[in-house]
Amino acid sequence: QVQLVESGGGLVQAGGSLRLSCAASGRTFSGFPMAWFRQTSGKEREFVAAITWSPGNTYYADSVKGRFTISRDNAKNTVYLQVNSLGPEDTAVYYCAAQVPYRGWGRGFSKEGEYDYWGQGTQVTISS
Repeated sequence: QVQLVESGGGLVQAGGSLRLSCAASGRTFSGFPMAWFRQTSGKEREFVAAITWSPGNTYYADSVKGRFTISRDNAKNTVYLQVNSLGPEDTAVYYCAAQVPYRGWGRGFSKEGEYDYWGQGTQVTISS
């Protein structure tokens, strides 16, 4: 069993930045791909970014490339999402997800079905 707890969300002005964190517990963190998704009210959850365990290859949705950075600290069992140049369109609940056990991204790193464990989400709200 894996527990994921997100933090770092909040209210920020347009153009601002936040760093979201996702702390994993319950079993060893090593070897598992991780990802961030987001969801706004009335819409489906959408992929934001993903990262492999080693060497930490990263993948992004086109809408966040150049503004968001995913990273991980395996020693701390934590994955991060640095979000910069925020705009109103980034307002959402942000969720982290883990693929446990590791089996690769057969259907693609951006597919919800590739992930087995999800956090409760952290709200990010951008004011204009």
